[in-house]
Amino acid sequence: MDRYLRAGRLATFAYFTLNGFLMGMWIVHIPGIEHRAGISHALLGWLLLLLGAGAFAGMQATGPLTDRFGSRTVVPLSAALCSAALVLPGLAANAWTLGAALLVLGVGNGCLDVSMNAHAVQVEQGYRRPVMSAFHAAFSLGGVLASLVGARTLGWHWSPVTTLGTVALVGLAVTALAAPALLRPAEDRRPVEAAVPLVNAPRRTPRHIWALATLALMIMLSEGVANDWSALHLRNVLDAPAATAALAYGSFATTMTLGRLLADRVAARFGPVAILRHGASVAALGLTAAALSPWIPLALIGWAVFGAGLSGCVPQLFSAAGHADQGAAGTNVSRVAGLGYLGMLAGPAVIGPLTHVLPLNLTLFLPVLCCVIAAATAGIVRPSHHAPARLETEAV
Repeated sequence: MDRYLRAGRLATFAYFTLNGFLMGMWIVHIPGIEHRAGISHALLGWLLLLLGAGAFAGMQATGPLTDRFGSRTVVPLSAALCSAALVLPGLAANAWTLGAALLVLGVGNGCLDVSMNAHAVQVEQGYRRPVMSAFHAAFSLGGVLASLVGARTLGWHWSPVTTLGTVALVGLAVTALAAPALLRPAEDRRPVEAAVPLVNAPRRTPRHIWALATLALMIMLSEGVANDWSALHLRNVLDAPAATAALAYGSFATTMTLGRLLADRVAARFGPVAILRHGASVAALGLTAAALSPWIPLALIGWAVFGAGLSGCVPQLFSAAGHADQGAAGTNVSRVAGLGYLGMLAGPAVIGPLTHVLPLNLTLFLPVLCCVIAAATAGIVRPSHHAPARLETEAV
Protein backbone atom coordinates (compact mmCIF):
# COMPACT_ATOMS: atom_id res chain seq x y z
CA MET A 1 0.00 0.00 0.00
CA ASP A 2 1.24 3.46 -0.94
CA ARG A 3 2.91 5.26 2.00
CA TYR A 4 1.22 8.49 0.94
CA LEU A 5 -2.19 6.84 1.19
CA ARG A 6 -1.41 5.25 4.57
CA ALA A 7 -0.29 8.63 5.90
CA GLY A 8 -3.53 10.18 4.66
CA ARG A 9 -5.52 7.52 6.46
CA LEU A 10 -3.64 8.11 9.74
CA ALA A 11 -4.22 11.85 9.40
CA THR A 12 -7.93 11.21 8.90
CA PHE A 13 -7.99 9.10 12.07
CA ALA A 14 -6.31 12.00 13.88
CA TYR A 15 -8.96 14.50 12.78
CA PHE A 16 -11.90 12.22 13.62
CA THR A 17 -10.44 11.52 17.05
CA LEU A 18 -9.75 15.22 17.55
CA ASN A 19 -13.34 16.14 16.65
CA GLY A 20 -14.75 13.62 19.13
CA PHE A 21 -12.30 14.79 21.77
CA LEU A 22 -13.11 18.48 21.32
CA MET A 23 -16.87 17.99 21.50
CA GLY A 24 -16.51 15.56 24.39
CA MET A 25 -14.53 18.14 26.36
CA TRP A 26 -17.33 20.66 25.83
CA ILE A 27 -19.92 18.15 27.08
CA VAL A 28 -17.88 17.26 30.17
CA HIS A 29 -17.68 20.93 31.17
CA ILE A 30 -21.32 21.90 30.56
CA PRO A 31 -22.19 22.04 34.31
CA GLY A 32 -19.26 24.34 35.14
CA ILE A 33 -19.91 26.57 32.14
CA GLU A 34 -23.61 26.79 33.03
CA HIS A 35 -22.69 27.85 36.57
CA ARG A 36 -20.19 30.48 35.39
CA ALA A 37 -22.74 31.97 32.97
CA GLY A 38 -25.41 32.03 35.70
CA ILE A 39 -28.16 30.48 33.59
CA SER A 40 -30.89 27.94 34.26
CA HIS A 41 -31.21 24.46 32.79
CA ALA A 42 -34.13 25.64 30.68
CA LEU A 43 -32.17 28.54 29.19
CA LEU A 44 -29.20 26.26 28.54
CA GLY A 45 -31.53 24.01 26.56
CA TRP A 46 -32.47 26.91 24.31
CA LEU A 47 -28.87 28.03 23.92
CA LEU A 48 -27.86 24.53 22.84
CA LEU A 49 -30.08 25.06 19.80
CA LEU A 50 -27.54 27.68 18.69
CA LEU A 51 -24.85 24.99 18.78
CA GLY A 52 -26.99 22.86 16.48
CA ALA A 53 -27.85 25.79 14.22
CA GLY A 54 -24.19 26.73 13.89
CA ALA A 55 -23.24 23.14 13.08
CA PHE A 56 -25.92 22.86 10.39
CA ALA A 57 -24.89 26.16 8.82
CA GLY A 58 -21.22 25.15 8.90
CA MET A 59 -22.02 21.84 7.24
CA GLN A 60 -23.94 23.39 4.38
CA ALA A 61 -21.30 26.06 3.76
CA THR A 62 -18.35 23.69 3.93
CA GLY A 63 -19.58 21.13 1.43
CA PRO A 64 -19.22 23.36 -1.65
CA LEU A 65 -16.00 24.87 -0.27
CA THR A 66 -14.52 21.40 0.05
CA ASP A 67 -15.44 20.62 -3.54
CA ARG A 68 -13.94 23.91 -4.67
CA PHE A 69 -10.68 23.98 -2.71
CA GLY A 70 -10.21 20.35 -1.65
CA SER A 71 -10.42 18.71 1.76
CA ARG A 72 -6.63 19.04 2.16
CA THR A 73 -7.18 22.79 2.52
CA VAL A 74 -10.55 22.84 4.28
CA VAL A 75 -9.98 20.14 6.93
CA PRO A 76 -7.07 21.90 8.73
CA LEU A 77 -8.84 25.27 8.61
CA SER A 78 -12.00 23.69 10.03
CA ALA A 79 -10.06 21.85 12.73
CA ALA A 80 -8.26 25.04 13.70
CA LEU A 81 -11.57 26.91 13.93
CA CYS A 82 -13.17 24.16 16.03
CA SER A 83 -10.14 23.95 18.33
CA ALA A 84 -9.89 27.70 18.85
CA ALA A 85 -13.65 28.04 19.38
CA LEU A 86 -13.61 25.45 22.18
CA VAL A 87 -12.25 27.97 24.68
CA LEU A 88 -15.06 30.47 24.02
CA PRO A 89 -17.77 28.78 26.15
CA GLY A 90 -15.32 28.70 29.05
CA LEU A 91 -14.92 32.49 28.78
CA ALA A 92 -18.68 33.17 28.61
CA ALA A 93 -19.94 35.23 31.54
CA ASN A 94 -23.64 35.44 30.67
CA ALA A 95 -26.30 34.00 28.39
CA TRP A 96 -25.50 36.33 25.48
CA THR A 97 -21.80 35.55 25.36
CA LEU A 98 -22.45 31.83 25.86
CA GLY A 99 -24.95 31.84 22.99
CA ALA A 100 -22.44 33.52 20.70
CA ALA A 101 -19.71 31.09 21.80
CA LEU A 102 -21.90 28.06 21.12
CA LEU A 103 -22.84 29.40 17.70
CA VAL A 104 -19.16 29.73 16.72
CA LEU A 105 -18.29 26.34 18.20
CA GLY A 106 -21.17 24.80 16.27
CA VAL A 107 -19.93 26.30 13.01
CA GLY A 108 -16.44 24.93 13.64
CA ASN A 109 -17.81 21.49 14.47
CA GLY A 110 -20.02 21.42 11.38
CA CYS A 111 -17.19 22.50 9.11
CA LEU A 112 -14.85 19.85 10.48
CA ASP A 113 -17.53 17.14 10.37
CA VAL A 114 -18.24 17.54 6.67
CA SER A 115 -14.69 18.21 5.47
CA MET A 116 -13.14 15.27 7.34
CA ASN A 117 -15.87 12.92 6.07
CA ALA A 118 -15.22 14.15 2.53
CA HIS A 119 -11.53 13.39 3.02
CA ALA A 120 -12.45 9.97 4.45
CA VAL A 121 -14.30 9.25 1.20
CA GLN A 122 -11.15 10.16 -0.73
CA VAL A 123 -9.08 7.80 1.44
CA GLU A 124 -11.65 5.06 0.91
CA GLN A 125 -11.42 5.53 -2.85
CA GLY A 126 -7.67 5.05 -2.61
CA TYR A 127 -7.96 1.88 -0.53
CA ARG A 128 -10.69 0.47 -2.81
CA ARG A 129 -12.36 -1.14 0.19
CA PRO A 130 -14.55 0.08 3.06
CA VAL A 131 -12.70 2.09 5.73
CA MET A 132 -15.34 4.67 6.71
CA SER A 133 -16.73 2.95 9.81
CA ALA A 134 -13.33 2.85 11.50
CA PHE A 135 -13.08 6.63 11.20
CA HIS A 136 -16.43 7.01 12.96
CA ALA A 137 -15.21 4.64 15.66
CA ALA A 138 -12.23 6.98 16.13
CA PHE A 139 -14.68 9.83 16.74
CA SER A 140 -16.35 7.76 19.47
CA LEU A 141 -12.97 6.93 21.01
CA GLY A 142 -12.19 10.64 21.07
CA GLY A 143 -15.29 11.14 23.20
CA VAL A 144 -14.17 8.41 25.58
CA LEU A 145 -10.75 10.06 25.87
CA ALA A 146 -12.45 13.38 26.63
CA SER A 147 -14.43 11.85 29.48
CA LEU A 148 -11.23 10.47 31.04
CA VAL A 149 -9.23 13.67 30.61
CA GLY A 150 -12.14 15.81 31.75
CA ALA A 151 -12.65 13.72 34.87
CA ARG A 152 -8.96 14.07 35.71
CA THR A 153 -8.79 17.85 35.24
CA LEU A 154 -12.03 18.34 37.16
CA GLY A 155 -10.47 16.29 39.94
CA TRP A 156 -7.57 18.73 39.90
CA HIS A 157 -10.10 21.58 40.17
CA TRP A 158 -9.03 23.18 36.92
CA SER A 159 -11.45 25.85 35.75
CA PRO A 160 -13.30 25.27 32.45
CA VAL A 161 -11.39 28.07 30.75
CA THR A 162 -8.04 26.60 31.81
CA THR A 163 -8.90 23.10 30.64
CA LEU A 164 -10.61 24.15 27.41
CA GLY A 165 -7.83 26.61 26.62
CA THR A 166 -5.22 23.90 27.07
CA VAL A 167 -7.23 21.49 24.92
CA ALA A 168 -7.61 24.18 22.27
CA LEU A 169 -3.82 24.50 22.06
CA VAL A 170 -3.48 20.72 21.82
CA GLY A 171 -6.08 20.73 19.04
CA LEU A 172 -4.19 23.37 17.09
CA ALA A 173 -0.98 21.37 17.48
CA VAL A 174 -2.63 18.16 16.24
CA THR A 175 -4.12 20.10 13.33
CA ALA A 176 -0.72 21.43 12.28
CA LEU A 177 1.02 18.07 12.64
CA ALA A 178 -1.60 16.07 10.71
CA ALA A 179 -2.23 18.57 7.90
CA PRO A 180 0.80 17.72 5.71
CA ALA A 181 -0.28 14.07 5.49
CA LEU A 182 -3.71 14.82 4.04
CA LEU A 183 -4.29 13.64 0.48
CA ARG A 184 -4.21 16.08 -2.40
CA PRO A 185 -7.56 16.75 -4.08
CA ALA A 186 -8.33 14.24 -6.81
CA GLU A 187 -8.63 17.09 -9.29
CA ASP A 188 -4.98 18.00 -8.76
CA ARG A 189 -3.92 14.60 -10.07
CA ARG A 190 -5.88 14.98 -13.34
CA PRO A 191 -5.25 17.06 -16.43
CA VAL A 192 -6.27 20.67 -15.86
CA GLU A 193 -8.89 20.63 -18.59
CA ALA A 194 -10.63 17.70 -16.87
CA ALA A 195 -10.67 19.46 -13.52
CA VAL A 196 -12.21 22.76 -14.60
CA PRO A 197 -15.74 21.50 -15.21
CA LEU A 198 -15.74 19.81 -11.80
CA VAL A 199 -14.99 23.13 -10.11
CA ASN A 200 -17.08 25.53 -12.14
CA ALA A 201 -20.13 23.57 -13.27
CA PRO A 202 -23.28 24.37 -11.26
CA ARG A 203 -24.74 21.31 -9.57
CA ARG A 204 -28.14 20.40 -8.25
CA THR A 205 -28.28 17.89 -5.45
CA PRO A 206 -29.75 14.68 -6.96
CA ARG A 207 -32.84 13.05 -5.48
CA HIS A 208 -30.71 10.04 -4.65
CA ILE A 209 -28.64 12.17 -2.26
CA TRP A 210 -31.74 13.59 -0.59
CA ALA A 211 -33.01 10.03 -0.13
CA LEU A 212 -29.72 9.11 1.57
CA ALA A 213 -30.03 12.25 3.71
CA THR A 214 -33.56 11.26 4.75
CA LEU A 215 -32.33 7.85 5.86
CA ALA A 216 -29.48 9.56 7.75
CA LEU A 217 -32.07 11.68 9.54
CA MET A 218 -33.97 8.54 10.59
CA ILE A 219 -30.90 6.61 11.74
CA MET A 220 -29.38 9.56 13.60
CA LEU A 221 -32.78 10.39 15.14
CA SER A 222 -32.69 6.87 16.57
CA GLU A 223 -29.16 7.42 17.85
CA GLY A 224 -30.19 10.70 19.46
CA VAL A 225 -33.05 8.97 21.28
CA ALA A 226 -30.58 6.48 22.75
CA ASN A 227 -28.24 9.26 23.85
CA ASP A 228 -30.89 11.17 25.79
CA TRP A 229 -33.60 8.67 26.76
CA SER A 230 -31.97 5.26 27.34
CA ALA A 231 -31.06 5.94 30.98
CA LEU A 232 -34.42 7.61 31.64
CA HIS A 233 -36.17 4.58 30.18
CA LEU A 234 -34.62 2.23 32.73
CA ARG A 235 -35.01 4.73 35.56
CA ASN A 236 -38.64 5.77 34.96
CA VAL A 237 -40.17 2.70 33.33
CA LEU A 238 -38.35 -0.14 35.11
CA ASP A 239 -37.51 1.70 38.36
CA ALA A 240 -33.83 0.85 38.02
CA PRO A 241 -31.37 2.49 40.45
CA ALA A 242 -29.63 5.53 39.00
CA ALA A 243 -26.30 3.73 38.69
CA THR A 244 -27.92 0.81 36.87
CA ALA A 245 -29.93 3.12 34.60
CA ALA A 246 -26.69 4.77 33.47
CA LEU A 247 -25.57 1.40 32.13
CA ALA A 248 -28.25 1.63 29.42
CA TYR A 249 -26.40 4.36 27.58
CA GLY A 250 -23.06 2.75 28.44
CA SER A 251 -24.08 -0.54 26.83
CA PHE A 252 -25.41 1.27 23.76
CA ALA A 253 -22.27 3.40 23.33
CA THR A 254 -19.93 0.43 23.88
CA THR A 255 -21.52 -1.79 21.25
CA MET A 256 -21.81 1.19 18.90
CA THR A 257 -18.06 1.78 19.09
CA LEU A 258 -17.13 -1.90 18.83
CA GLY A 259 -19.51 -2.34 15.91
CA ARG A 260 -17.90 0.50 14.01
CA LEU A 261 -14.48 -1.03 14.53
CA LEU A 262 -15.72 -4.24 12.90
CA ALA A 263 -18.13 -2.88 10.29
CA ASP A 264 -15.56 -2.20 7.57
CA ARG A 265 -14.55 -5.86 7.39
CA VAL A 266 -18.18 -6.93 7.24
CA ALA A 267 -18.93 -4.33 4.56
CA ALA A 268 -15.97 -5.53 2.49
CA ARG A 269 -17.31 -9.10 2.68
CA PHE A 270 -21.05 -8.58 2.27
CA GLY A 271 -21.47 -5.04 0.92
CA PRO A 272 -23.06 -1.81 2.23
CA VAL A 273 -26.63 -2.92 1.50
CA ALA A 274 -26.28 -5.88 3.86
CA ILE A 275 -24.78 -3.66 6.57
CA LEU A 276 -27.67 -1.18 6.40
CA ARG A 277 -30.44 -3.75 5.94
CA HIS A 278 -29.38 -6.24 8.59
CA GLY A 279 -27.97 -3.60 10.92
CA ALA A 280 -31.18 -1.57 10.95
CA SER A 281 -33.21 -4.77 11.38
CA VAL A 282 -31.11 -5.85 14.35
CA ALA A 283 -31.41 -2.36 15.82
CA ALA A 284 -35.20 -2.48 15.50
CA LEU A 285 -35.35 -5.86 17.24
CA GLY A 286 -33.01 -4.73 20.01
CA LEU A 287 -34.97 -1.56 20.78
CA THR A 288 -38.27 -3.45 20.63
CA ALA A 289 -36.93 -5.88 23.22
CA ALA A 290 -35.77 -3.00 25.42
CA ALA A 291 -39.09 -1.16 25.12
CA LEU A 292 -41.26 -4.17 25.94
CA SER A 293 -39.02 -5.84 28.53
CA PRO A 294 -40.28 -5.98 32.12
CA TRP A 295 -36.78 -7.00 33.27
CA ILE A 296 -33.79 -4.70 33.65
CA PRO A 297 -31.16 -7.18 32.35
CA LEU A 298 -33.14 -7.83 29.16
CA ALA A 299 -33.60 -4.08 28.66
CA LEU A 300 -29.85 -3.54 28.97
CA ILE A 301 -29.25 -6.29 26.43
CA GLY A 302 -31.81 -4.66 24.15
CA TRP A 303 -30.03 -1.29 24.28
CA ALA A 304 -26.71 -3.03 23.60
CA VAL A 305 -28.16 -4.82 20.57
CA PHE A 306 -29.65 -1.53 19.40
CA GLY A 307 -26.19 0.07 19.44
CA ALA A 308 -24.60 -2.86 17.64
CA GLY A 309 -27.23 -2.73 14.90
CA LEU A 310 -26.96 1.02 14.36
CA SER A 311 -23.17 1.10 14.46
CA GLY A 312 -22.44 0.55 10.79
CA CYS A 313 -25.48 2.27 9.27
CA VAL A 314 -24.51 5.95 9.14
CA PRO A 315 -20.99 5.34 7.72
CA GLN A 316 -22.58 3.48 4.78
CA LEU A 317 -24.81 6.48 4.04
CA PHE A 318 -21.90 8.94 4.22
CA SER A 319 -19.79 6.69 2.02
CA ALA A 320 -22.55 6.25 -0.57
CA ALA A 321 -23.08 10.03 -0.73
CA GLY A 322 -19.38 10.76 -1.11
CA HIS A 323 -18.85 8.18 -3.84
CA ALA A 324 -21.94 9.12 -5.84
CA ASP A 325 -20.11 11.99 -7.58
CA GLN A 326 -16.43 12.61 -6.93
CA GLY A 327 -16.66 16.23 -8.08
CA ALA A 328 -19.46 17.01 -5.61
CA ALA A 329 -18.43 14.73 -2.73
CA GLY A 330 -18.24 17.56 -0.20
CA THR A 331 -21.63 18.98 -1.12
CA ASN A 332 -23.30 15.57 -1.10
CA VAL A 333 -21.78 14.62 2.25
CA SER A 334 -22.90 17.98 3.67
CA ARG A 335 -26.50 17.26 2.67
CA VAL A 336 -26.47 13.82 4.31
CA ALA A 337 -24.58 14.99 7.39
CA GLY A 338 -26.72 18.11 7.77
CA LEU A 339 -30.07 16.34 7.63
CA GLY A 340 -28.69 13.56 9.82
CA TYR A 341 -27.57 16.11 12.39
CA LEU A 342 -31.06 17.60 12.43
CA GLY A 343 -32.37 14.12 13.14
CA MET A 344 -29.91 13.74 16.02
CA LEU A 345 -31.30 16.95 17.54
CA ALA A 346 -34.95 16.23 16.70
CA GLY A 347 -35.10 12.71 18.13
CA PRO A 348 -34.83 13.61 21.82
CA ALA A 349 -37.02 16.68 21.28
CA VAL A 350 -39.82 14.64 19.66
CA ILE A 351 -39.85 11.95 22.35
CA GLY A 352 -40.49 14.52 25.10
CA PRO A 353 -43.90 15.72 23.85
CA LEU A 354 -44.89 12.15 22.95
CA THR A 355 -44.49 11.13 26.58
CA HIS A 356 -47.48 13.36 27.42
CA VAL A 357 -49.77 11.05 25.44
CA LEU A 358 -47.92 7.71 25.55
CA PRO A 359 -45.80 5.84 28.11
CA LEU A 360 -42.09 6.40 27.56
CA ASN A 361 -41.42 2.83 26.48
CA LEU A 362 -44.07 3.05 23.74
CA THR A 363 -42.60 6.27 22.35
CA LEU A 364 -39.48 4.26 21.57
CA PHE A 365 -41.37 2.65 18.71
CA LEU A 366 -40.79 5.86 16.73
CA PRO A 367 -37.06 5.04 16.29
CA VAL A 368 -38.05 1.39 15.78
CA LEU A 369 -40.19 2.51 12.83
CA CYS A 370 -37.29 4.58 11.49
CA CYS A 371 -35.04 1.52 11.61
CA VAL A 372 -37.64 -0.62 9.84
CA ILE A 373 -37.91 1.95 7.04
CA ALA A 374 -34.12 2.08 6.74
CA ALA A 375 -33.95 -1.71 6.49
CA ALA A 376 -36.69 -1.81 3.85
CA THR A 377 -34.99 0.82 1.68
CA ALA A 378 -31.37 -0.29 2.20
CA GLY A 379 -30.92 -0.92 -1.52
CA ILE A 380 -30.38 2.81 -1.96
CA VAL A 381 -26.74 2.43 -0.87
CA ARG A 382 -26.07 -0.18 -3.55
CA PRO A 383 -23.17 1.06 -5.72
CA SER A 384 -24.29 2.21 -9.15
CA HIS A 385 -22.31 1.67 -12.30
CA HIS A 386 -21.13 5.28 -11.92
CA ALA A 387 -19.55 4.62 -8.52
CA PRO A 388 -15.85 3.85 -8.09
CA ALA A 389 -14.77 0.25 -8.40
CA ARG A 390 -13.84 0.13 -4.71
CA LEU A 391 -17.49 -0.08 -3.77
CA GLU A 392 -17.94 -3.43 -5.45
CA THR A 393 -17.87 -6.13 -2.80
CA GLU A 394 -15.32 -8.86 -2.81
CA ALA A 395 -18.05 -11.45 -2.31
CA VAL A 396 -21.81 -11.45 -2.00
